[in-house]
Amino acid sequence: MPKTPLTVAGAEKLRAELHRLKTVERPKAIQAIADARSHGDLSENAEYDAAKERQGFIEGRIAEVEAKLASAQIIDPKLVDADGRCVFGATVEIEDQDGGDAVTYQIVGDDEADIKENKISISSPIARALIGKYAGDVAEVQAPGGVKHYEILDVRYE
Repeated sequence: MPKTPLTVAGAEKLRAELHRLKTVERPKAIQAIADARSHGDLSENAEYDAAKERQGFIEGRIAEVEAKLASAQIIDPKLVDADGRCVFGATVEIEDQDGGDAVTYQIVGDDEADIKENKISISSPIARALIGKYAGDVAEVQAPGGVKHYEILDVRYE
C-alpha cells in the first residue's frame, strides 16, 4: 500500500477525529438504536432506520480514518533537510507576477488541504509547480485561464 504524506498537525487532527468518533459518536449511535428499538415494531420505525444508517456512516468513517493513519507517512517540515527548497510541509509565500498579489500557502496532504486556511494539496497544480524551487525562483502554473507565473518570495519550515 502506498504511503500517503501527512503533516504532524494533519495526523493529530485525524487522531482527534478518530478518538471522538470512537468515544462520543459511536456510543451515541448505539444508544439511539437502543432507544428506537424500545419503540416497538422495527419494520415501520423510521427512527430505527435513521439510527442504523448513522451508525453505518460512523463505522465507515472510523475505518477510513484508521486506514489513512495506517498508510500515513508523517512528515515534520522542521526536520526535513530541504536547504531552502520548497518541499512537502513547507510554508511558501508567492507573488502573482501578473497581478502582484502575494499569498502564503502551506503544502499539505490531500486530506488536510483547506484553501480557507491557505493549505494546498501536494497534488494541486500550484504545489506541483512549487516543489523543488527556491526563494527567488519563478514557478509556472497551468491554470484554467492560461499559464500563471508566481515568484517565490519565501520558503519556511514551520
